[in-house]
Amino acid sequence: MDALPAWPKGKKLVHLDLKGAPPRIDYLHKLIGLFSGLGVDGILVEYEDMFPYEGELKVLQSTQHSPYSREEVLSIQEVAKSQGLEVIPLVQTFGHMEFVLKHKSLWGLREVGHCLGTLNPHREEGVRLVEEMLRQVVELHPGSTSLHIGADEVYLLGEGEESRRWLSTPGRTVQQLFLSHVTRVAKGVREAWPNLNMIMWDDMLRGMDHDTLKGSGLVGLVQLMLWDYNPTLDVKNTVYLLERYSGAGLSELWAASAFKGSTNVHTCVTSTQRHVDNHLQWLQVAAALPEGIHMLGIALTGWQRYDHLSVLCELLPLALPSLASSLQTLTHGQFSPEAQSRVTKTLGISSVEVETMESSTTGDSVLFPGRRLAELVVELTAILQSEELRHFEDNMFVRGWFTPYHRQRKIVSPLIAHQLQSQAMTLLALVEQRVAMVKKEMVRLYPASTAQEWVEQHVSPVVAPLQRVLEDTRASLLEMVPQNVSASMVGQ
Repeated sequence: MDALPAWPKGKKLVHLDLKGAPPRIDYLHKLIGLFSGLGVDGILVEYEDMFPYEGELKVLQSTQHSPYSREEVLSIQEVAKSQGLEVIPLVQTFGHMEFVLKHKSLWGLREVGHCLGTLNPHREEGVRLVEEMLRQVVELHPGSTSLHIGADEVYLLGEGEESRRWLSTPGRTVQQLFLSHVTRVAKGVREAWPNLNMIMWDDMLRGMDHDTLKGSGLVGLVQLMLWDYNPTLDVKNTVYLLERYSGAGLSELWAASAFKGSTNVHTCVTSTQRHVDNHLQWLQVAAALPEGIHMLGIALTGWQRYDHLSVLCELLPLALPSLASSLQTLTHGQFSPEAQSRVTKTLGISSVEVETMESSTTGDSVLFPGRRLAELVVELTAILQSEELRHFEDNMFVRGWFTPYHRQRKIVSPLIAHQLQSQAMTLLALVEQRVAMVKKEMVRLYPASTAQEWVEQHVSPVVAPLQRVLEDTRASLLEMVPQNVSASMVGQ
């Protein structure tokens, strides 16, 4: 594939998703320094429950681990400023409000009782809550010139009882219902902070026609950020969307790609090529845009969870080669050998894929903060995904001599039960050794609660079948062999 033009002039932002695995503040400072060295212009910070909300909003603070203090939030901005980076806070104001609406005291503000993410747009208390969240965040970011108000994936909007009554008036639509809330929030921000630029996600606008977009009340009020993280992004349709937004007067536009957190909800190891491909598609979009469409920049998103309640996906150290590669792709217009060489030299690695880079002799490095954790997670993940461990219960001896029928009745061949016990113990010991190494390294960069959560989500489900086999073999041996013999076998 021939080189495309480099990404047009505009800002390159790195998105920090702090609703899971929030880095310790000293590690976060190191990452900001790395981002600057990689050519980033700013960071888009999604705090969620890691923001030090005060007063009635204190309930929103994380209880799993301590949120960042006010001093730490200010230090993030100070370090970013010293590196020439701007900080843009992101506050969800409509959809993806799980971290807010999960609290029992706020259940009444949900659009639908069983959907934690969507705010009921008809409740004044809900609007006041959003306004207070925005006030506290903006005031603790005195140097920021932009604010992202979220508003993506507002699921089940229009299905609440109050919305159904509102929609029963002829001519009213769910699109209008969405716009009425978002424009109210955006106008409130503009009134309070006239010089603050506002950004919002675009997906809820994609189905709106020209007249609806033009009369939305958002023209001249917000900048749209069109997101697509797919490595096979539809270039033609994306260009069409950007043309449609611009033609309706929404002419200040951003793109949003991904460098991690968009492969699978439970992915642990980032694929650089997948994310490079996403950026190559965005380069094709930029190359195909008419001259009149002005892109303000691109945000490289790095999701840590798909939503507040889902498992952790790839930790930041596992995705730094992907981030560096994606940025070089935008700079060079292709992921050329030169671009790859820049990545490997910048991070001090042998391969742009974290899965195949050689282990370092010195562990962590200034060039690649978090490298040792990345290496350990790759090694542990390889063990967890091995055929022997993943399909232990499918092996011939389990299927032939240790089925649920045999286990329930404790009628087993002691010889085979002992063999299975030995295999399970060997595998579990290997996993436990690697888990201990991962946790020791992880708590240097993340809260201890993050290390515990990661293990329980990504390790425990895989080793659970082995642990069950081990328990059942021990119980069966006690029933099938003399006590003095079974005691020695069970104790192994």
